[in-house]
Amino acid sequence: MGQAVAFYTLAAFILGFAVLVVSTKDTVHSVLFLVLDFLFVAALYVLLGAPFLAAIQILVYAGGIVVLYLFVVMLVNLKRPPEAHQDPHRQTRFGLGLAVAMLVELAMIGASTYASPAQPAFVAPLAGMPAGNTEEVGWLLYTNYLIPFEIASMLLLVAMIGAILLAKREL
Repeated sequence: MGQAVAFYTLAAFILGFAVLVVSTKDTVHSVLFLVLDFLFVAALYVLLGAPFLAAIQILVYAGGIVVLYLFVVMLVNLKRPPEAHQDPHRQTRFGLGLAVAMLVELAMIGASTYASPAQPAFVAPLAGMPAGNTEEVGWLLYTNYLIPFEIASMLLLVAMIGAILLAKREL
């Protein structure tokens, strides 16, 4: 019962900070809310029994990625007040309709899951697969998920090179 209360409390904070990330007009405040969101996700990982993922969440995302975001925000700041540019092509009603449709769909999934909860299937560990949390992540990352891992690293490299080129063009 206590874990469920902690889980739903952390989930509420995560959702609240995510809403603040996208609704705040000041970009620096948005990035700071993103840091808080990442820290609460790390706390959720600890609650779920994955301390290695929590540490990686804090080191990589709350540390490295957010510093990169702040660097880009400070670099691209055009000395104008927040939200000075209004996009005439913004489709607010369409986006609101999609959000409502997504919430209805999630509610239907939750209701169907609550009506007939599925029993979790027991998965026996593979022979030769390590037993610890860190070892399992490493094992899966470099065996089953090697191609997506390499694709993600290439995308990050291309994004970094693009940011450098955009920054050099304006100097």
